[in-house]
Amino acid sequence: MKEQFTISIYTENLIGILHRVTTIFTRRHINIESITASESEVKDIHRYTIVVSSEEDKIKKIVKQIEKQVDVFKAFYHKNDGIVYQEMALYKMPTKILSQTREVEYIVRKHHARLLAVEPDFTIIEKTGFKEETQELFEQLKPHGILEFVRSGRISISKPMKEFQEYFTEVEEASKY
Repeated sequence: MKEQFTISIYTENLIGILHRVTTIFTRRHINIESITASESEVKDIHRYTIVVSSEEDKIKKIVKQIEKQVDVFKAFYHKNDGIVYQEMALYKMPTKILSQTREVEYIVRKHHARLLAVEPDFTIIEKTGFKEETQELFEQLKPHGILEFVRSGRISISKPMKEFQEYFTEVEEASKY
């Protein structure tokens, strides 16, 4: 049965590594729903957060295959209940809409969004939350004239207490021998 999984990959920030990782998903015909790359808590180590829907046995195989890649230190997969996660969305709207009606202001407040920038021609609204929440805000703002919309990929932190730094230290120790 298909479930949603979040895969975290720790690697050096090298040209081509993301392509090699995404090719693994392509070969297995698994669509990547979102992908985010950033620095990690360990100096010079980057983290890719990839969200996919598949069967757990396929995800286990993919994670093992990812870890075989040169330059990948460690990869983990988690079900949604094993992580804390969020996404961010930005909505660009005509400023005149906000000044003409209180309805948009009410929608923004109801969704706990915030005004990020107010310019003469446009206003940028920011919403952080689950994909469903940012999508719901989009649907409610859409009739009022959204000029642009963008949503980030998922960012997540695992609930288990073992830190990546512990895994990284284990890998460094093992590579000495």
